[in-house]
Amino acid sequence: MRKLFITLIILSTSSTLLSQEKEKEKNIGTEVVNVVKPYSPTLSDAFKIKETPRLDDSVTAAKKKISYNIFSVPVASTFVPAKGKATGLKRAPRESVYNSYASLAVGNYNNATADFYTSRALNRDETLDFSLNHHSSQGGIDGVELDDKFFKTKLAAAYNRDDRYIDWGVEGGFSHQLYNWYGVPLGFYDESTLNSIDEKQSYYTANLGADLVIEDSFFTGGDVSLRYFFDAFSSGESNIVLNPKFELPVGEEWINLNLSLDYLNGKFDRNYYTTEQLKYSNLITKASPNLVILKDDLTVNLGATVAYKFDIENSDSDIYFYPNITASYRLVQEYVTVYGGLEGDLKQNSYHGFQEENPYISPTLNILPTDKTYDGYVGVKGKFLPNLSYNLRGSYINESNKPLFAMNPETGTINYNTEGYAYANSFGLIYDDITTISVFGEISVDVNRDFQLGINAEILDYNTDDEEEAWNLPSIKGSLFMDYQINNKWFLGANIFYTGERSGLFRQDTGTNPGETFNMQVVDLDSFFDINAKAGYRINDQFSVYLKANNIANNEYTRWSNYMVQGFQVLAGVSYKFDM
Repeated sequence: MRKLFITLIILSTSSTLLSQEKEKEKNIGTEVVNVVKPYSPTLSDAFKIKETPRLDDSVTAAKKKISYNIFSVPVASTFVPAKGKATGLKRAPRESVYNSYASLAVGNYNNATADFYTSRALNRDETLDFSLNHHSSQGGIDGVELDDKFFKTKLAAAYNRDDRYIDWGVEGGFSHQLYNWYGVPLGFYDESTLNSIDEKQSYYTANLGADLVIEDSFFTGGDVSLRYFFDAFSSGESNIVLNPKFELPVGEEWINLNLSLDYLNGKFDRNYYTTEQLKYSNLITKASPNLVILKDDLTVNLGATVAYKFDIENSDSDIYFYPNITASYRLVQEYVTVYGGLEGDLKQNSYHGFQEENPYISPTLNILPTDKTYDGYVGVKGKFLPNLSYNLRGSYINESNKPLFAMNPETGTINYNTEGYAYANSFGLIYDDITTISVFGEISVDVNRDFQLGINAEILDYNTDDEEEAWNLPSIKGSLFMDYQINNKWFLGANIFYTGERSGLFRQDTGTNPGETFNMQVVDLDSFFDINAKAGYRINDQFSVYLKANNIANNEYTRWSNYMVQGFQVLAGVSYKFDM
């Protein structure tokens, strides 16, 4: 059978080869093929082979029939199955939210603080807020020869409305502050002279402002503010600031354009040596276009600022150009980011601003803007750990007309000026061109909502153009803060401030040429720590009691020349939350 099969294959192959050879010799010619109907296969053309398997297993054994009986025996038992119950998640009690808050605290030196705040939702889109803050002390610093009491009271209100595409709000307020020029040189004046000094000064501020945010518009919003500031010596200052913002398309990019108008006008009833009025009036306008470039881990802001200053009082004008360039690059995700920048600005100085920084200035100032030509800086920031962040920055700053606080000359004894601030107990301004080298570093720990810790320090080196020293500017600054929510009842907080050594200037007019010849002496001001802490206990959702301790080291340091501060202070207070 096998030989027959092989023979058939050989014969079939041979006939095929002979047939192909004959076809080569034959002329194929032409034929016409008519397609009557194209073939369109359908599902019915295919068929599935059905096969029913046949079980032929000699191992399969036939099932045996089993008969069995259940033998029940009663058992004595008291067990009763309990009905199953699903276990749910235990929810924490919802914290009550109140729209109003009030607190009051009193302590030694006859210190008192009072705070009130309320926020009322008029409807889902509108809110109305009110606040009142007060801090006062009757004084009592050891060794002070004049009255050292003070108080600060501020009332504010705000209205906000949030619409679909426009958010806007208005705010206003009024404040009253009282201070005393108590920093006369100790032992310098006799008792009759001290009794003749009227050292009291009062400051008043009224302000009104509005802000606007618009979505999907070239005009994205802005803000406007109006402020009037005056004192008990007939000084007055008006300030109007307008800051509109725009977003303009340029090709495929968007350019942000920030405009600014800052108008300042003021007067002092007299200057330091004569009764002639001091007037000042400056208008500063700015245009700051900038382009933001985002590419992977790189962010670059390319911009510039053009500022125009018009000295209305002296009919003088100038134009200033400043860089506004910043960049940052993320090297290692959120752990390492390097950044740098080159920026500048023209700052509008004001009587109000100087008073906020040093309340013991005299109402006889020469007000000038400060030209910050450039501020170049480089730094690195990021995280050591997910809850441990850092920031390190070095900068080089060049400023023209930088204001320095310097003690006014003593003139009370030679009768050029016998006002309460003319006894070497007030500060004036000296302007100088200064370059500053700064190294700044900070570390913050944010374990969770219950514990936060931060520390920062800055080392500064000043190079003055005309003055011997950068008066009253510290070479080192640092601070530490801590907040700890121990549990839902107890909370704790602390902060520490460090200010390095400074140099002050004491000047006594010789009386030969008023305002020109002085006996001058550099006064070294020691560095100091100011340690403060607060602990509190929540009685319930509404009531809390707390204890505050300030200047715990009882260091009666000198904040300004001849101005010692209060020593160890303790305040006990209570706070209350409620709905109005």
